[in-house]
Amino acid sequence: MVTRPPAGTIPDAPGSYQFKDADGRVIYVGKAKSLRSRLSNYFQNPRNMHVRTAQMVATAESVEWIQVRNDVEALMLEYNLIKEHRPRFNVRLVDDKSYPYLAVTVSDDWPRPRVMRGKKRKGTRYFGPYGHAYAIRDTLDQLLRTFPVRTCTDNKFNRHEKLGKPCLLFHIEKCSGPCVGEVDKETYGTYVDDLCQFLEGDTEPVLEKLETEMHTAAEELEFEHAARMRDRIATVRKAVEKQQMVAERSEDIDAIGIAEDELEALVFIFFVRKGRVTGRRSFVIDKVEDLTTNDLVDKVLEGLYDEEPIMGMPKVVLVPEDSTDPDLYAEWLTELRGSNVEIRVPQRGDKRELLAMVTKNAEEEFTRHRMKRASDHNSRAKALNELQEYLHLPESPLRIECYDMSHLQGTDYVGSMVVVEDGIAARREYRRFKIRTVDQNDDYAAMEEVLERRLTAYLEERKKPVSERGKFQYPPQLLVVDGGKGQLSSAVKVLEKLDLFDEIPVCSLAKQFEEVYLPYQSEPIRIPRQSEALYMLQRLRDESHRFAISYHRTLRNKRMTQSILDDIPGLGPTRQKRLLKELGGITKVKQSSLEQLLGLSWLPDAVAKATYDKIKGLTK
Repeated sequence: MVTRPPAGTIPDAPGSYQFKDADGRVIYVGKAKSLRSRLSNYFQNPRNMHVRTAQMVATAESVEWIQVRNDVEALMLEYNLIKEHRPRFNVRLVDDKSYPYLAVTVSDDWPRPRVMRGKKRKGTRYFGPYGHAYAIRDTLDQLLRTFPVRTCTDNKFNRHEKLGKPCLLFHIEKCSGPCVGEVDKETYGTYVDDLCQFLEGDTEPVLEKLETEMHTAAEELEFEHAARMRDRIATVRKAVEKQQMVAERSEDIDAIGIAEDELEALVFIFFVRKGRVTGRRSFVIDKVEDLTTNDLVDKVLEGLYDEEPIMGMPKVVLVPEDSTDPDLYAEWLTELRGSNVEIRVPQRGDKRELLAMVTKNAEEEFTRHRMKRASDHNSRAKALNELQEYLHLPESPLRIECYDMSHLQGTDYVGSMVVVEDGIAARREYRRFKIRTVDQNDDYAAMEEVLERRLTAYLEERKKPVSERGKFQYPPQLLVVDGGKGQLSSAVKVLEKLDLFDEIPVCSLAKQFEEVYLPYQSEPIRIPRQSEALYMLQRLRDESHRFAISYHRTLRNKRMTQSILDDIPGLGPTRQKRLLKELGGITKVKQSSLEQLLGLSWLPDAVAKATYDKIKGLTK
């Protein structure tokens, strides 16, 4: 248990503090206007503290702090440390969804809209997020007749450009045909700008432009063109109806609704731009510390605006209750936006109705989440407790590592390490190993190499100061190897060699009868087939097998697609392509003489000679 620092050593200043366990792992990060006042709250009778707080203090072995200049810096430092260390006693934002956005690649020569997920890319404008990808495609399909921009891939665009013939979308008026020169860049750029303006929620100028064009065509007796404009206006109005109007046209608002119980909270956000709901998002907060609704609002704001959102910063953020320090968070968001941001708890009017609607969405989704959580959480806890019981472990295995090997007749030998923390796959902790010392089919030797490399790295890491430790700093509380007694013996051999046998429990899972073997026991432990413990081990084994095979295939495909022209100094991809084109393919290159290569004016003599030496050395 952590002891109280000597009196007077804790500064009476803003900053962030970190509690650490016996291994030097950060288990809790907090912030304070006064470090001295805040930390004193942790050193009192445990009976007066919340259960989770008391458990954290009992687990911690030391406490450190970092002093900063002001409250905003303390807030940012706290969030960055939580993001870096992922402490087990801090609130966690569990956002396992990859929300789809409608992205317009404005930096391309011929920009195109497409569905995109993941990290934001430069030169791309994003709209959303949407609940489902099909909602994006449905909206886009309705808009293409009005904004006939290309939606094809670059490969398809280049293919039709070479053919000189447009695809079907051009013939049904859903593309303006930039691949065949049917539209100039200025006109095409207007289509792209109008589409982006519409998606931002600024729909009136687009409709006015279409109506003007329709009336002009009618006055000039171009009735077919006027009819097309009429149909396009109807299509645009239909798309506009899907963007729900909830505020004044000039308003940019993020409305945050929260539904919670003692264990978790679900946060639902409406992104309102120019008065219309242009995107929605939800995520779950795992309440591993004692939190009021005011504290929850703090965590939501920190997690939602840790960097500039894809939709941009709003002018107003609607929340169900004030944060613990509204002025601090308003100042922080104002710094991020570059202009004033207001955090408001609406009391009446349209904004109160908007927040009520968002909260209702949060409550409905939280009800669905709790039904799923009831089974998931209970089964994970039960599985870990059963593993502790069946395998006679000293504690519940909160971190489990599983290893597997993959190869094809001894080639492209690889190993995988997958990790489960608190019963959930920790994909950020997965690791891949390329076998270095085993040349033939020998899974036992390969397993020894992988485990020795991983555990040696752990021993090296724990010698370092905590701040300098890397990816292998934490030991598993259960090490699982895929296989039977042979693989287990290899694991035991490594653990004994590194003097870790008494520290790290190990077992193996044989696939034939799903039998679990423990060191120095001739008979397997038969875990009940319908138990949660066996089910967790099976999923862990299957995941390690999948991860190993995927890496093996990557290496094999890379080896099979390598060219004899690779790794020649000075012969990069551009020169390779030109060489193959001028000589007529790889066969002709292999048959070429040194004089032929030296005769290529654009190829330096040294590169020509290196190429000749390489191809002749490989074809002997």
